Amino acid sequence: MVFVALFSLAQAAAPLAAAAASYVPQRVYDSDRKRFTDFEAMLADLARADVVFVGEQHDDPNTHRLELAILEGLARRRGNVVLALEMFERDVQSLVSEYAAGTTAEEAFLKGSRPWPRYATDYRPLVEFAKSKGWPIIASNVPRRLASAVAKGGLTVLKTSDGDPALYAAEQRCPEDDYFDRFVETMTSHPMPGTDKMTPADQRAMVQRFYESQCLKDETMAESVVRAREQGSPLVVHVNGSFHSDFGDGAAERVRRRLPRARVLVVSILPVENLDGIKPTKQDRKRADYLVFTVPAAAADPPQRTP
Repeated sequence: MVFVALFSLAQAAAPLAAAAASYVPQRVYDSDRKRFTDFEAMLADLARADVVFVGEQHDDPNTHRLELAILEGLARRRGNVVLALEMFERDVQSLVSEYAAGTTAEEAFLKGSRPWPRYATDYRPLVEFAKSKGWPIIASNVPRRLASAVAKGGLTVLKTSDGDPALYAAEQRCPEDDYFDRFVETMTSHPMPGTDKMTPADQRAMVQRFYESQCLKDETMAESVVRAREQGSPLVVHVNGSFHSDFGDGAAERVRRRLPRARVLVVSILPVENLDGIKPTKQDRKRADYLVFTVPAAAADPPQRTP
């Protein structure tokens, strides 16, 4: 009888333990209304959008858990959703689509799609959830070999490159605007090894080439989102590093340029050390339509922002 009682208690406690393990501390700030709101209210608003950008800190596990929670919440509210990912590149789209359709085994998919190093923990849950819902999955980014070529030689190398033009956006714009200023600030605050030996002119030229590579990524991801949006007008959720969408710039601005009538919302997930007493600054409120604050899952891995 004691065993039966203990077994029953264990069974009852299991769902509670699972729920506790899946809970991620967070606070949601609505920048438009200038007040904190709850996660479900944010999801209800996101579900009414045409495009949602979810900006992440790549190395934070709680950020990725919240991304899955966003997809789960949207699935409760509408069925026609497309998941687009910076983490996969256009030249592996057929493989991504075959895996999403269940016609390719996961082993073959992973072998040929060049997943990011922490794919199993960070992005596999998103892919598997979208797959379970029958959602299309879009490999939105430009192949890294082309981005690298532009970083070395500027956008003009695309004219002489033997790369397939279908692998990058047809339209390229790279203005020196606020986005450019933030990019330069980020690059100069974390200088690459060896740049101290370069002349100021060479440093500026290098930063310009890296910025053009960044623009190539943004334009290609934006074009990928727009193409997905044009297929039956679904809600397109694009997951990317936050620099690509914060302040409505980067890929987000380029989607708005292509779809001026679309409702494009930006979410920025921000790991902070303490959720108590958060007071978003005016600059924070410009960062995204919704700021989702969470605590880093591991103190040993502090959040990092990279373009």
